[in-house]
Amino acid sequence: MSPFFECLPALAPEIIVVATALLVLLVDLAAAGGKPAAQRAGLAGAITCLGCALAMAWAALMPCSAHLAMLAVSPVTQWLKLPLLLLTVFAAVLSWGGRCTRHAGEYFALLLLAAAGLMLLVSSDNLLLIFIALELLSVCLYALAGFDKGSAASAEAALKYLLFGGMSAAFTLYGISLIYGVTGDLQLGMIAHRLRGQPAEPVFYAGLVMTLIGFAFKLAAAPFHLWAPDVYEGAPTPVASFIASGSKVASFFVLARILMTAFPGAHGTACLGDYLPGWAPVLAALAAVSMVAGNVAAIVQTNVKRLLAYSAIAHTGYALLALLADARHVLAALLFYTITYAFTVLGAFAVVAVIEESGRRGSLADFAGLGRRAPVLSFCMLVFMLSLAGIPPLAGFFGKFYVFTAAAAATPPLSLLWLVVLAVAASAVSLYYYLQVLKQIYAVAPAASGAWPRPAISAQVAIVLLAAIVIVLGCAPDLLLGRITDLLKAHPF
Repeated sequence: MSPFFECLPALAPEIIVVATALLVLLVDLAAAGGKPAAQRAGLAGAITCLGCALAMAWAALMPCSAHLAMLAVSPVTQWLKLPLLLLTVFAAVLSWGGRCTRHAGEYFALLLLAAAGLMLLVSSDNLLLIFIALELLSVCLYALAGFDKGSAASAEAALKYLLFGGMSAAFTLYGISLIYGVTGDLQLGMIAHRLRGQPAEPVFYAGLVMTLIGFAFKLAAAPFHLWAPDVYEGAPTPVASFIASGSKVASFFVLARILMTAFPGAHGTACLGDYLPGWAPVLAALAAVSMVAGNVAAIVQTNVKRLLAYSAIAHTGYALLALLADARHVLAALLFYTITYAFTVLGAFAVVAVIEESGRRGSLADFAGLGRRAPVLSFCMLVFMLSLAGIPPLAGFFGKFYVFTAAAAATPPLSLLWLVVLAVAASAVSLYYYLQVLKQIYAVAPAASGAWPRPAISAQVAIVLLAAIVIVLGCAPDLLLGRITDLLKAHPF
């Protein structure tokens, strides 16, 4: 059998998702062209969810391992596609009633192609294919960010996202070219083999730093975060939720894979006052600046979407701590953290989307009195905010606990203690602005006039399910962490 046919079972989930995107376009063009926008969005969204469900079923029931040219498909990567597809389903459900879905076929097709980019990204074993997958994801997100054609803020968000994304792509590609020039290979395992036992050249460190800067743009790590607040605020809220959730999970996983597989010998140290050259000091600086800048800037925000954007910058800093530990077992903590954060922030954006659908702008004042008008919605927002703040027994607490303890246990002993102390202090600061949202919901009297949110049944179900996931994974974190740990032990990359 030719290598082409051998890779088909391994890539079946991606093929199903891409085929679903084409089907959505075809159905919207041929069968739903004359129907109202809401019906077209509902039909396209239903097809999107069915296609994602089929891809999830294939990945769950028919796991496979294959190392094919630029791909390294394993049970770990196949399993990781499940939460990515589930996040796509939630984003699709939240988009059914959105005002940005006048061109429903194109919208949901782009969402599916972005999901295909995420799935391809986690299976990539080659720097060039990683770059291509990142750009497939990014191009789709650029278009989705500007999809609300009646909003100047959406157009501005798309333009800023495109400009900053193009800059990050240039850094990443140039860094990859320098690494290729030094090692003569783009396969992650072969790069490590070529570097083993050889003194690193300055040009290699330049390429490594430029590649890390490119990923810092994608992850919205400070000081490369300037695009995030405007994009999160201006983009359609379901799109902002997808940017903040799914792309973070895949990007952190592939960054960990690059650093641990291709550059294990270029780790360096981030011990305060005793730095050694490598990628650890760069990530330590990014983590520290992100935690401080994100939390300080979030304190003064009056728009909840911008608040969540700066919160995302701070959470990027927290997640980077796990990478600094430089031990493969801490990858489980990183994945647990990013996955639980993704479901939590998607739920928070879903509540904001409901507020916006009632004619409000999503400012803090627009949440005043929500606890009396919509108690279920308010309770779900309570769960999401407290989980983001790291309050037990919610999933966000255990995510931060596992990451912080992994960093504290890094070798040499206590070398990252300064970062852990900074992370704990920054997390305590974040509680202030999360409580500001809850204060408006529960302690401030509602406005006397104006429409109040009446979310669609699908949005209500999605929000309640997301809150349930956060609560269950907080009460029983081993349901997720145990599965990830078992997979990584059986199939280390």
